[in-house]
Amino acid sequence: MSEQVKVRLDKWLWAARFYKTRAIAKQMVDGGKVHYEGQRAKCSKVVELGATLQIRQGFDQRVVIVKALSEQRRGAADAQLLYEETADSLERREKEALQRKALKGADLSPGHKPDKRSRRQLLGVKELQRG
Repeated sequence: MSEQVKVRLDKWLWAARFYKTRAIAKQMVDGGKVHYEGQRAKCSKVVELGATLQIRQGFDQRVVIVKALSEQRRGAADAQLLYEETADSLERREKEALQRKALKGADLSPGHKPDKRSRRQLLGVKELQRG
């Protein structure tokens, strides 16, 4: 973890353990899932200390500040020293996780086409509501 080293964005994301391989990190950067200082960047962009990255992973979006540079992928404890997630980002991710957890048990779609009997029951309910 040296400050004099020039590190590419895709290599830093891989070393910081945001993505499992450099190829996946490259795909995410090229696909617009990673923004460097609020703008889309190329994977060859040189990462600087203090830079802000917005990283989208599945449902989560993280905002991190680069604290150290590394070209080597190490353990998770060492990788967490490379960045610091902002307080707003942590709070937003926790709130969204709670919302997803609350909706997990709720099946919002019927999951099947109603059969003849179910359609007749629905029509009966609709007629009762009309009065």
